[in-house]
Amino acid sequence: MAQLTCKNLALGYEGKTVVKDITFSLSQGNYLCIVGENGAGKSTLMKAVLGLKKPLSGTIAHGDGVKATDVGYLPQQTEVQRDFPASVREIVLSGFQNKCGLRPFYNKREKEMVKENLKKMEVAHLEKRCFRELSGGQQQRVLLARALCAGTKMLFLDEPVSGLDPNATAEMYALIRRLNQEDGMTIVMVSHDIEAALTYATHILHLGKEVFFGTKEEYVESDIGRIFMEEQK
Repeated sequence: MAQLTCKNLALGYEGKTVVKDITFSLSQGNYLCIVGENGAGKSTLMKAVLGLKKPLSGTIAHGDGVKATDVGYLPQQTEVQRDFPASVREIVLSGFQNKCGLRPFYNKREKEMVKENLKKMEVAHLEKRCFRELSGGQQQRVLLARALCAGTKMLFLDEPVSGLDPNATAEMYALIRRLNQEDGMTIVMVSHDIEAALTYATHILHLGKEVFFGTKEEYVESDIGRIFMEEQK
């Protein structure tokens, strides 16, 4: 059964359509990369699927037992976020806010999961450090640990390596792949890096004048895929 199904989605702003005819479904353990030209609606689609933006038309449905609290989200990082004056532990703990309800404190299990996720992201030694003192790569690992506290079944990533140096980029991709292959998390990643998409993804969603959804292998053989890959060289 699919964890996520989108049918005939149209997305835009103030009634003006940016992209339409988006139909795809994802099952547990899939790794979807969303690619396409700038302004094609990639981040807008992610926000719509997360319930942060209403589509102009079409349907979005979760299945296979997936609830809103099972989904983690790593948005594009802003300068304000990079300069946030909180400890690493506090940042990661805040990933549980949507699960606390009226409870004004974090429970023992949540505090244990913070340690587990920091260790998983290989930044446990930074737990007491101030977030804004970290390097860009370290900050992204901390924010990924936070996203893992927010959701354990699906992980949405919007340009997770933007602004990182090559080493930090490779390390981030490796961590995401491990979550997918070892932990079985379903990954949905917006990316401008077509090489990374073709290296790590199981499926590709291409947004633009035409919309494509299929396996990585089908995308490479498609006209849309061949043209886009040639443009990116």
